[in-house]
Amino acid sequence: MTGTGTPTRVGLVGYGLAGSVFHAPLIAATDGLVLDTIVTSSQERREQARAEFPGVRFAASPDELWQRADSLDLIVIASPNKTHVPIATAALKAGLPVVVDKPVAGSAAEARELAALAEERGLLLSVFQNRRWDNDFLTLTRLVAAGELGDVQRFESRFERWRPQLKGGWRESGAAEEIGGLLYDLGSHVVDQALVLFGPAVRVYAEADARRPGSETDDDTFIAITHANGVRSHLYASATTAQLGPRFRVLGSTAGYVKYGLDPQEADLREGRRPGRGTGWGVEPESLWGRIGAGESPLTGGGHPVETEPGDYPAYYAGIATALREGTAPPVTAHEAAAALDVLEAARRSAREGTAVTLEVRS
Repeated sequence: MTGTGTPTRVGLVGYGLAGSVFHAPLIAATDGLVLDTIVTSSQERREQARAEFPGVRFAASPDELWQRADSLDLIVIASPNKTHVPIATAALKAGLPVVVDKPVAGSAAEARELAALAEERGLLLSVFQNRRWDNDFLTLTRLVAAGELGDVQRFESRFERWRPQLKGGWRESGAAEEIGGLLYDLGSHVVDQALVLFGPAVRVYAEADARRPGSETDDDTFIAITHANGVRSHLYASATTAQLGPRFRVLGSTAGYVKYGLDPQEADLREGRRPGRGTGWGVEPESLWGRIGAGESPLTGGGHPVETEPGDYPAYYAGIATALREGTAPPVTAHEAAAALDVLEAARRSAREGTAVTLEVRS
């Protein structure tokens, strides 16, 4: 626990897409957090980071951080998936709290082992599930909590892209140790959102295909979840969708909610826009608001528009700062991430065997 008024010094491991677009800007924008050190051996990435964060220090490897662990207060791991568990383990053993980008691990068992180590050491361990703070998800959470749809019966969630050509790199590698493919990438987000909204899964069915020529791992995946409360979630993650469907279609006993388009925060961060500079962070135009109604398609004027809540990625690291300062639970726990990995592992097995997989609900 860091003292009140004492800045939390953050070491960020990795400065690729996750580190440079998401973590570094959000850390720097959070009151009480200071981006102290970035681990990258790339001179190009160091120059990129130095241009935005002039006072930041650099290290060539995580081992350099453990050698001066007493000068840091938090480690954020945004390196390739296969490194998450070993680096998080080393950080916790060095006495440092940890944030890990999703997926925290390749298996639920590994995630629970990390959680046990953090609990044994009395240290924070959290997983970066930023899409809990997407504008559409915040809006849907409000609508469901207020009973605006009646009893939700089916939740359709799509994270679809049109990328017919492979880009290369570890995310598209078929090697098991890389933990690549869309099931563990975008699938981590859509599954996490479904579990947050509707609780534990008891049955999982999935289809996972490698559609693009030369693809070594899944790039077009469907997951069906039956939740313990009876809600059914139908989740899509695809890089091969030529016509994009609605981001959400949620069907209840009295009304449905349909929302197209993606939260603007990732695009803004990629373009160099930063939270806290000016107004309107996470706000989308009225033309993109979702619609709620019954009996007619929203595309032919059915229902009425619902104002979309502003997206709020900064809330994640604000919650981390509060948890470190006050000793409270982090905004996303490792046990929640492990529950999502239970579903992802079941989905992988289902897609491989062509059968549904039953899960036990953990107490």
